Amino acid sequence: MSTTERVLRTVRATPSVRAMMMSAAICGGFGTVAEAQEQSVSLNLGYFALKGEDTREFDVLLANRELFAFDVSQFNNAQVGAEWHLGLGDYLEAGIGAAFYQQTVLSVYTDFINDDRTEIPQDFKLRVTPVTATGRFFPFGLRSPVQPYAGAGVGFFNWRYSEVGEFIDFDTFDVFRDRFVATGNDVGAVYLAGVRVLSGDRFGVGVEVRYQDVQGVVGIDQGFLEERIDLGGLTTSFTFDVRF
Repeated sequence: MSTTERVLRTVRATPSVRAMMMSAAICGGFGTVAEAQEQSVSLNLGYFALKGEDTREFDVLLANRELFAFDVSQFNNAQVGAEWHLGLGDYLEAGIGAAFYQQTVLSVYTDFINDDRTEIPQDFKLRVTPVTATGRFFPFGLRSPVQPYAGAGVGFFNWRYSEVGEFIDFDTFDVFRDRFVATGNDVGAVYLAGVRVLSGDRFGVGVEVRYQDVQGVVGIDQGFLEERIDLGGLTTSFTFDVRF
């Protein structure tokens, strides 16, 4: 047996070498698949509407409504985001994205004022930064110039809620200044639908509606009037896609 034959037999008989060769082949295969699929980046500018008073579960915002002069709809505000898409065959697409929303609502006590007849003010502030993984189904296919779609996914929601201002101690009726802050990272479901219109081979524009279903814990023991906060709501966005 020649030296070359002994080396080749050793390579074939060594499990670690075979595993490395198999891993390289698999990675190469995935690379070929990834290169073959269409990819795009989407920039989104939308409007996030927090779940309304008639549909939300009783939470800290509804509890606050019994004392303070504000509407839940005042938390509605713009949201910006971006998402990376990967085509999976002719009708499916996977996406990973992130977005940012923030709003501050000014309020006062509904039935109480200071001794000098001035209002007792508060600032309620909510910030939500979702990171989502979604899948979309395109009934007309990813090659159609007009692409309606529907999909679903899961979101990881980083959020912060605060109440800052003047408050009443109802044991003594003294007015004091304080701040209450709650933060969290919670997982929730995401449902979406929309339509995308292609312009040439590289660009596309569209409209998408996306509903998120998620709740967080603010904590009565942290000074809030209720244990939970409902972060569910609907985002309506204009989208701009770039394919590569």
